[in-house]
Amino acid sequence: MKTDPIFEDSALPLDVWFVAIWSVANCKNGISSYELARATGITQKSAGQVLYRIRIAMDAGGLTKLGGTVKADETYGGGHAKNMHAKVRKHRVIGRGAGDHKMLVMGMMQRTDVTIPRRVVARVIKAATSKNDQGLVRKHVEPGSALMTDAAAAYLGLSADYVHQRVNHADEYVRGNVHTNGIENFWSMLKRSVTGTYVSVDSLHLQAYVGEQVFRFNERKGTDLARFRSVLGSVACKRLTWKDLTNHALSAAS
Repeated sequence: MKTDPIFEDSALPLDVWFVAIWSVANCKNGISSYELARATGITQKSAGQVLYRIRIAMDAGGLTKLGGTVKADETYGGGHAKNMHAKVRKHRVIGRGAGDHKMLVMGMMQRTDVTIPRRVVARVIKAATSKNDQGLVRKHVEPGSALMTDAAAAYLGLSADYVHQRVNHADEYVRGNVHTNGIENFWSMLKRSVTGTYVSVDSLHLQAYVGEQVFRFNERKGTDLARFRSVLGSVACKRLTWKDLTNHALSAAS
């Protein structure tokens, strides 16, 4: 925490940072910048920057790959178009497609059993292509694992390295023990957080919000204090200037 932490050279006292870290780590659906501003007496703009830096610390990712049985799926994220300012909506929303103004999020969930905890990895991607989807699977899932996906063509080609089973959602959602329900439930929690607390999220910043929800899910069995300490353990080497902050948002969506 002593080397380039997220709050280095900040004019805000540490008690504001600690309140923010505690709130983001332990509020089930997150905390908005307006809520944090009211609770701490700082401006909404300052609260927004504090929260974004905390999300960057939370989005550290796991060092160990998922294994056992893993379910993979994609969803659109970014908030409802109706919540955008009219001028923004005019330029961002083209046509009537659900994903015209949103970004794709690809996620993988490790199914729980007696020895393996349920855990999620999720990343924002530009498109559901074979290169993107299979690249993330190979990066985050141990070879030889049982992999369950829908029938999307982007997943074709994984059978050589995984026990790959697919379920065609045009005909069925569950076939025996083969389904993607777990990761789809996680998408529901993510969307409740985005639309319920943050209302609308810019696609360039979406990965930070995804990482926030992944952290809370993966740390759900711990205590409030344990989650708080876990975030504090990730704040080092995460300092961001305003220029770095905006560049980080751009690179996170690439």
